[in-house]
Amino acid sequence: MDLFQAAVLGIVQGLTEFLPISSSGHLRVVPALFGWDDPGAAFTAVIQLGTMAAVLLYFWRDIVRITVTWARSLFRPELRGELDARLGWYIGLGTIPIAILGLVLQDQIETTARDLRLIAFTLIALGLVLLWAERVGRRNRELRRLSLRDGVLIGVAQAAALIPGVSRSGATITAGMFLGFTREAAARFSFLLSVPAVVLSGLFEMRDIGSHGGVPGIGPTVVATVLAFVSGFASIAWLLRFLTTHTMKVFVAYRVLLGLLLVGLLAAGVLDP
Repeated sequence: MDLFQAAVLGIVQGLTEFLPISSSGHLRVVPALFGWDDPGAAFTAVIQLGTMAAVLLYFWRDIVRITVTWARSLFRPELRGELDARLGWYIGLGTIPIAILGLVLQDQIETTARDLRLIAFTLIALGLVLLWAERVGRRNRELRRLSLRDGVLIGVAQAAALIPGVSRSGATITAGMFLGFTREAAARFSFLLSVPAVVLSGLFEMRDIGSHGGVPGIGPTVVATVLAFVSGFASIAWLLRFLTTHTMKVFVAYRVLLGLLLVGLLAAGVLDP
């Protein structure tokens, strides 16, 4: 991988990580469309640290407040009912499903799950599920009404994003909307929930960068990670504003059209799965 390819993929990662259109799917699809080598699951996981840095910067006040309140609540029972203390528990417990399945299914995630046919299917399928949530979700619950059950269910949905094309933010925002949360509340919890999962995944996969053939080297990975941070920060700010006044239908249309495009290119033999 050269620096130009790394730059393109870093920008793609940042722009798509927080939109419900699957960053991991795009990091498989974009190289295929341009005839580049598949950068691999390890590269994808590591450059997600750039977008996580964007989350940490954008939500640093929330993260500090949640962490401090949760830690204090361990020794002060009267704090345990506060939203920030509860969010600490919900984020931690909601991370367990993706952590366990990520370890158990590591080989499949890095090999068979990157098949373009599967990605095309998941782009279309999750898009239709997102449309369903948009239509039936009550959208009358704010983040303060989040419960332990909600946190765990959204965490289970997050685990589905181990399959490229599903979209971590797409799965968690969709689950939140099914549970009756507003789009903005679902997105905000989705971003906070992503922090431990993506950081742990990126640090775990970092051992493979530059270690053997076929894995991008340190230079391209650093370039991609930095650009993922910059574009990711802009993406967060834009999406939270967008969801206050718009539906998710534009993302549904994009997912379905991209999935159908992939199906057509695969059927015509233009792309290899």
